[in-house]
Amino acid sequence: MGATHFLTGALPKVKTDMSLNALAYNLKRMMALFGVRPLIRAMAT
Repeated sequence: MGATHFLTGALPKVKTDMSLNALAYNLKRMMALFGVRPLIRAMAT
């Protein structure tokens, strides 16, 4: 995913940081597979 370090130090914050990294990775993959417009339509409903 390209993340080599975490911006935060405490374990709960690192969990949040990793969750945001995973969310961004998954959104990038979905945009590449389906395109942006279908995803925006799906999120709007």
